[in-house]
Amino acid sequence: MITRRELFDPAAVAGLIAEIRARAAGLKRRVTLMEVCGTHTNAIAAAGLRRLLPDTVRLISGPGCPVCVTPVGYVDRAEALAARPETTVCTFGDLLRVPSSSGSLERARAGGADIRVVYSPRDAVGIARANPGRTVIFLGVGFETTVPTVAAALAEAEAGGVSNFLVLAGHKVMPEPLSALAGDPDVQVDGFICPGHVSVITGWKAFAFLPEKFGIPAAVAGFTPTDVLRGVLDLVGQHVDGKAEVHNVYSRVVTADGNPVARATVDRFFAKADAVWRGLGLIPGSGLDLRPGFSHRDAAAIPVEVGEPEEPAGCMCGDVLKGAIDPPDCPLFGTTCSPATPVGACMVSSEGACAAWHRHERLMGAGR
Repeated sequence: MITRRELFDPAAVAGLIAEIRARAAGLKRRVTLMEVCGTHTNAIAAAGLRRLLPDTVRLISGPGCPVCVTPVGYVDRAEALAARPETTVCTFGDLLRVPSSSGSLERARAGGADIRVVYSPRDAVGIARANPGRTVIFLGVGFETTVPTVAAALAEAEAGGVSNFLVLAGHKVMPEPLSALAGDPDVQVDGFICPGHVSVITGWKAFAFLPEKFGIPAAVAGFTPTDVLRGVLDLVGQHVDGKAEVHNVYSRVVTADGNPVARATVDRFFAKADAVWRGLGLIPGSGLDLRPGFSHRDAAAIPVEVGEPEEPAGCMCGDVLKGAIDPPDCPLFGTTCSPATPVGACMVSSEGACAAWHRHERLMGAGR
């Protein structure tokens, strides 16, 4: 039984580090473990966990930040929609500063576009209800964790006859990109720390394909330093013991089958579709689009002029998202690109690897 005190007790962290070091002594080679949740990314950096691990255990960040993996073309389309007359675009705050081909949503808002930051998709439904003469578009960016809230907002709009509420779907799902990374020889991941938030919805069984198909162990972990370290300890132990399984070390929250009610709500409105990921390209079946029966809610069907997307010059955000490089390996890191003046999406969100390294690790000497 894990107590609340243990989750935040420095002594518990020290004990886990000692256990990891002892188990890692049995490793036959250095192992690379990838976390694929932006909250893990921030927690690891803030706690300085990379510096505490033995040299035979390397932590890298993957495509776990939803804003970071959103492609430039999506932001370009959102800007074009915001430029239409009688249109209001609603978004979570992180997306405002993500660079587009020509600027950002923040700059478009400064130029007069009606772009509003909301804390819930339901807030956007309320705006639509209060402004029946305007088209209100919610920018649906996020993983399995946030999609149920968008689906619930769509259900509310349907039930309430709020016909002017639309969604620009940019949702992503986790299994497909992990499958792509697991089979990528340029990355060579030896274990995955799987996202606890996503697993609350999907269940830990959603990641069983990693050991079954690729022979790579996985551990579903929570977000405190002790949670993350338990995931690392589990994966190190699996390598020492010659195992490849998916283990749930976040059992106080995550179950095998997740939340079927939330998934049913999502399935009512959304279906899997091919999606473009920043850095990973087009991944079949890795996105969620509105079903044809709800095409009247689909902002992607609105005709707007959008050019070919242009990536920020010199930005290596895509390589960071694949775990191919650490943020400091990008020549723009900490110079041209900083949280105050982001060039790439990974420097915008607090869940982005570049932002986390810049805030917490750039002066610590942590690295590969």
